[in-house]
Amino acid sequence: MPKMKTHRGAAKRFKKTGTGKIKRAKAYKGHLLGGKTSKRKRKLRKPGLVHKSEAHNIAKLIPYK
Repeated sequence: MPKMKTHRGAAKRFKKTGTGKIKRAKAYKGHLLGGKTSKRKRKLRKPGLVHKSEAHNIAKLIPYK
């Protein structure tokens, strides 16, 4: 069976943790930041985890990460 190709768009957006969970960046940090509180913007810097119901599909896109 041939090797699978990594989905390059997904590879740039997701990383796997040591325990196999999938990390993602938080949304709402791109623009219109003046109306958001400092606390909210600070919390958006931290990575989030992909929900387990979606993690299986994303893991298929990044098989070697």
